[in-house]
Amino acid sequence: MSNPLVLLRPVITEKSMTATAVGRYTFEVETSADKRQIAEAVAEAFKVDVVAVNVSTVKGKTRRFGRRTGKRSDWKKAIVTLAEGQKIERYFVEGV
Repeated sequence: MSNPLVLLRPVITEKSMTATAVGRYTFEVETSADKRQIAEAVAEAFKVDVVAVNVSTVKGKTRRFGRRTGKRSDWKKAIVTLAEGQKIERYFVEGV
């Protein structure tokens, strides 16, 4: 059984929403998670077959706060490809 806290939230952008038409869904995941854990978490949470998982670490941007500079946290992004004909119904619910 996989850790249920691997998936943090879906990434809702114009590019990621366009990719859902071909069965690719984007999630923010735990930074310590690997591809196998991500695939198991998506399959268990949404009852779908995962074909592939691509991950990338997104570096946090440097921001200025007056004279001081700060840095946003780094985070990990996973793009999950589902089997043909499958989709995640609860991926994007407007108003939630």
